[in-house]
Amino acid sequence: MESRRRPGFVATLYLYASLFLVAAIVLVPLLATALGGLKTLGELRVNPFGLPDVWQWSNYWDILSGARYWQMLGNSLLIASATVVLTVAVASMAAFALAHVRFFGSAFLMNYFLIGLMFPIATAILPLFIRIRDLGLLDTYLGVVLPQVAFGLGMSILLFRNFFRNVPKELFEAALVDGSGYIRFFWFVTLPLSRPILATVAIVAFVNSWNNYIMPLIMLNSADKYPWPLGIMIYQGEFSTQWQLVLAFITLTILPTVIVFFAAQKHIVAGLTAGAVKG
Repeated sequence: MESRRRPGFVATLYLYASLFLVAAIVLVPLLATALGGLKTLGELRVNPFGLPDVWQWSNYWDILSGARYWQMLGNSLLIASATVVLTVAVASMAAFALAHVRFFGSAFLMNYFLIGLMFPIATAILPLFIRIRDLGLLDTYLGVVLPQVAFGLGMSILLFRNFFRNVPKELFEAALVDGSGYIRFFWFVTLPLSRPILATVAIVAFVNSWNNYIMPLIMLNSADKYPWPLGIMIYQGEFSTQWQLVLAFITLTILPTVIVFFAAQKHIVAGLTAGAVKG
């Protein structure tokens, strides 16, 4: 059996150059945003990407010392947490049924969920607004959470289903011999083995909810219920915008999602790759 050849110098150089380019595309805007929040408005206009001449730490301190920032951060955390809990609960149960229970129309139902991946949430804003209004959920957190859960089910069910289908059938057969049904097998066997995919779906749902702008803008009217994406409007005046404070605000609000992503990075990679290979 021939040994595998090591990649040549050109291939290795190409690989590292590609990785460096991708990292630069991701990191440069983040660094420019963080540094922009440390400048004055005049310096930001003439030197948007360089280091500040005078580091304006007061831009960040003014935001952190204000009660409004923490209120919006709490609103975002509440909406995102509710979205994650409902998405994980509904998608995991639906995916388990589609993966292990044979019934008429299961393939059609799965395709119906996947159709939602083809349409962005903006295309359904008008019917969503009418439905939420008819349910009496306008200007409530639930009026934002439910549409986010609905639009996140397609991808979540797909990820869960691919993972659940790779659970060894011998475990299910052994559980049936011991007298366990589908519910007990799902709760006591499948879920404990599904920590990687649970973390993956939870992080995806959390980030999507955390960064969602259009849904809170349409559904919420009270300023005390605004999440952080709507907080940027505070620094936009009729004739001018305090861009240095906008960049500082964005930096402070995306920092929690970056921390959560790096903390759960191993689980996310394991969850995304577990359904790709049978074994």
